[in-house]
Amino acid sequence: MKKVTEFKSLIGTDGGLSVELTPFLQKELQEPLYSQLYHWIKKEIEEGRLLPGMKMPSIRQLKTHLKVSRNTIEAAYQQLQSEGYLESVPKSGIWVAEIEKPLLHTKEVEYLNLPECKSSSNVVVDFEYGNVDLHKFPLKQWKKCLSDAMDWENNWLYEYSEKQGEFKLRREISNHLLESRGVRCSPDQILITSGTQTSVSLICRLLELQEKIVAMEEPGYSGVRSVFIDQGCYIEPVPLEKDGVSIVHIQSSAAKAVYVTPSHQFPFGMVLPISKRLRLLKWAYETGGYIIEDDYDGEFRYRGQPIPSLKSLDEEEKVIYLGTFSKSFLPSVRLSYIVLPPSLIPHYSRKFADYNQSVSPIIQRAIALFMQSGEFERHIRRMRKLYQRKHQALLKSIEQNMGTKVKIIGEKSGLHILLKLKDGSNIELIEKGLQNGVKVYSPLKFWLNPNSEGYSYIMLGFGGLSIEEIERGIQLLADCLP
Repeated sequence: MKKVTEFKSLIGTDGGLSVELTPFLQKELQEPLYSQLYHWIKKEIEEGRLLPGMKMPSIRQLKTHLKVSRNTIEAAYQQLQSEGYLESVPKSGIWVAEIEKPLLHTKEVEYLNLPECKSSSNVVVDFEYGNVDLHKFPLKQWKKCLSDAMDWENNWLYEYSEKQGEFKLRREISNHLLESRGVRCSPDQILITSGTQTSVSLICRLLELQEKIVAMEEPGYSGVRSVFIDQGCYIEPVPLEKDGVSIVHIQSSAAKAVYVTPSHQFPFGMVLPISKRLRLLKWAYETGGYIIEDDYDGEFRYRGQPIPSLKSLDEEEKVIYLGTFSKSFLPSVRLSYIVLPPSLIPHYSRKFADYNQSVSPIIQRAIALFMQSGEFERHIRRMRKLYQRKHQALLKSIEQNMGTKVKIIGEKSGLHILLKLKDGSNIELIEKGLQNGVKVYSPLKFWLNPNSEGYSYIMLGFGGLSIEEIERGIQLLADCLP
């Protein structure tokens, strides 16, 4: 390859000449540093300032020059190589590649969404996370509850809902939590909300977390992280260990609150053991911090005994419990809830005295009737068995079609798994999968500070698929593996 060296250069440690890169990286932006560096280099190549045949600085050189982490450089370089802007030559280094003219000056597209924004017209199987099985949903019983709710006496249809939510629903939720999750609470501790993000936003204002440090699992649920950032919180990413979030890291932080998914870590799926749960509670008791426990799919566990919630161990009322009907019932009802410690109820009543309830009282009363009739518990039992069969079919199909090419992550519960690829990147597999009729997803957005390891995972949601679709999808995906 011809080496073009007229560009401003620096002497590499291997004696070779390479171009000097001095992009303006802004740590205060929400966009990760690796993404800023990726877009900057890509633009320099597309606009002709970095020419084919130029040698790029080594990862070590650029790390020292820009004073950023090695992972930042690796992630940017790896993405550019996968898209064909750079190429790695063994024992020689990384070089600017020849690219076709039509690529130049193309419209900038956020690379994380690139595989997902293509046309899905040829997609046979879509492993999207968050979907639930609608074929087994008791639609007839649900319609009856909606009708019965409308027939209730008095003039409540012409009135606003109770500010914390309909009492009958809060009472049913209280009973359900005691039986299924070991949570002891009164209806007065429960607040009905229109989704987990709404719940977290309310908690931020209630605890006055603006400009305070909030610890979060890394990786963790990006939807909640966005709320914390929008509320002016400073995120402290807490690394994961084999058995869940690092308690030592939390203990050494200055966090005022910590958000965790202990019963099924999102997205890696591990369960926080009792020893760590007790240490986390001890941190809250000693520092006065609060633990926000998101129990988003605690009903669906397929191996071993049911795992009690962290809230069930909380003796000093420092855990704020979040629940939702999106996975156990229907996402479209937009109904979640918070269980507040008793000490926070008076503060909530004062601070939110002028706020009306955001969830339709018709929906609330219908779900209360659905739960009161026993249909909700029957529905959960049916769905647990159904999802377990799907889960088993998924694991068996992966084993048969992919063998040792992948490692399954988080296979004990929930409605999704991760696959760790032994070879190749998720970007390549997602692209090939789309071409082959199967749509899978990258979990990279769940990292606050993505690293190169994040490119080795794909995410498979299976709740809304039939067993036949799951098996067909895995066969199509397996054909795309190296």
